[in-house]
Amino acid sequence: MTSKGLSVTFNSPVILWFAIISGIALIANYLTMGFSNSLFFVTYSSSLLNPLTYLRMFTHVLGHADFNHYFNNMLLFILLGPMLEEKYGSLKILLVIAVTAFVTAIVNNTFFNSGLLGASGVVFAFIIMASMTSFKEREIPLTFILVLVLYLGKEVLNGLFFTDNISQMGHLIGGACGAVCGFIFTSSK
Repeated sequence: MTSKGLSVTFNSPVILWFAIISGIALIANYLTMGFSNSLFFVTYSSSLLNPLTYLRMFTHVLGHADFNHYFNNMLLFILLGPMLEEKYGSLKILLVIAVTAFVTAIVNNTFFNSGLLGASGVVFAFIIMASMTSFKEREIPLTFILVLVLYLGKEVLNGLFFTDNISQMGHLIGGACGAVCGFIFTSSK
């Protein structure tokens, strides 16, 4: 009788590489006293002649202000991401991340005078997409409606009544990107 050992698998490459690269970016931010974030991982309205403006429209989701910000985002990212990557595939999840990053950057850079960093918008996209995994033709699950009301409603209320360093706009845009991608992915099956 032979015993089979357990092995650790790299089960969700997009999600795991995203978390690893985000962790490296966070360490670089600490080592450079914020310089690496401002150079590569914060999107803000800047000259369209600067090539880094376009890079930051995608890389801002990899940067985080501090360990707490990173851990809060990665907790849900690593919880929901592997399930979604298994269901939709690595390329579609990479597309969701890229679309969410780009759309939130465009909205932020066009309408707001602040910098934007962190994976919160992507996390909100994943939250909405996860609530859509049980969609069937011509049916809308009540859980999807509750997630919309609770998560996105909370962000609208926070945006209206509280001033903080949290981008409710990024969360709402991320949720909208997740809803659109979720509808497209589930209807294309």
